[in-house]
Amino acid sequence: MTPYDVVTLGETMLKFTPPNLKRLEQTPVCELEAGGSESNLAIALTRLGLKVLWLSRLTDNPLGRFIERAIAAQGVDTSRVIWTDADRVGLYFVEEGKTPRHSRVFYDRKNSAMSQMRASELPVDLFLPGKARLLHLSGITPALSPTLAVATQRALHLAQEAGWQFSFDLNYRHQLWAPAAALAGCSPFMEAAHILLAPINDVRLLYELPSTTLPEQVLSLLRERYPQATIALTLGKDGALGCEPGGLPIHQPAFPAEEVGRLGIGDAFAAGFLYQYLTLPPSPDKLAQALLWGVATAAIKYTIPGDIPWLSRAEVESLIQQGAIESKLVR
Repeated sequence: MTPYDVVTLGETMLKFTPPNLKRLEQTPVCELEAGGSESNLAIALTRLGLKVLWLSRLTDNPLGRFIERAIAAQGVDTSRVIWTDADRVGLYFVEEGKTPRHSRVFYDRKNSAMSQMRASELPVDLFLPGKARLLHLSGITPALSPTLAVATQRALHLAQEAGWQFSFDLNYRHQLWAPAAALAGCSPFMEAAHILLAPINDVRLLYELPSTTLPEQVLSLLRERYPQATIALTLGKDGALGCEPGGLPIHQPAFPAEEVGRLGIGDAFAAGFLYQYLTLPPSPDKLAQALLWGVATAAIKYTIPGDIPWLSRAEVESLIQQGAIESKLVR
């Protein structure tokens, strides 16, 4: 038995959200939550039934402890968090809007504790054969600072030496780096990935493709550049398109879902996909099942406000078995 199914490395911040769709400049109070791509995925995978370790660096003060406890409360192993008396916790603010007013995100994360993490701080004794099955990283982490980019590359190298599998979520953030810099920074991780997850619009942007480029053409580009990877291309309301090395493309339509919260949907898809990919034995329909679980998990998260994926394996299974269902009161 391996101690962990998944180890993931990334920053989680404190998130402040005005209630009732108020603007930040008009609200006297904000709702407080911990939010970060990798911890969202770690929580979703844990709630689905896997054993996950979240690795990060936090300031040892009440703000850092709030973040760590929020993640640990979901069953994620946070025992390898690196604590520091220096630096600060990253913050972000979400101003939710409805058409025609867009939702907006404002970051305050410069010089955060995680962005200052050095490769020498990685727990080398964690990255050993049999300690975990898979390392998961996203394109957000190397974007935070040159120092953290080196540490992220070191984590990948250690995982490779240990014989772990590796999954990478492109997860482009335009407020962190320009498309050309993101492509250069993410390419080494995409070239090493056993599983590559990418939103179609991120790929179009980074590769300077027209917005009208068809999903099959985008997938073909990724297959050509990263032939070693199982690829899952997310298409928003159109579901997901995936392929395995040398295999045929598979399209999985999305489940109808009423929007409540957009944050964390991609992380939920990644969690559902990875859950099936890690639990199913090799079979001709393994990729199809992973895509199915990805879109089902994302659909449920779409109905949940905030970052944290408050979902269960049973309700994902129920959605898959029943298909599109109407909302009703369950007594």
